[in-house]
Amino acid sequence: MDNSFMIYYVYLIQSDKDKSFYTGVTSNLKQRIKEHNHGHAQYSSGKMPFRLKWFAGFLNKKLAYDFEKYLKSHSGIAFRNKRLV
Repeated sequence: MDNSFMIYYVYLIQSDKDKSFYTGVTSNLKQRIKEHNHGHAQYSSGKMPFRLKWFAGFLNKKLAYDFEKYLKSHSGIAFRNKRLV
């Protein structure tokens, strides 16, 4: 029996430059933040540097992507602003 598993992280980073937020999903949080801060992420390349503001781990990829989608919705942004940052 294989006991290995993958954790998918939903994360929020904030630009030090313009204070905007970016929400994403990754299986390697440390590497992904590094990519954002080195300009290797297309959307965020002009907004660096970034600070990690919040993250959560999911054992299910679909749940992680569903939660990311929610956080990008109107009600999810309100939830983020009130509860997460």
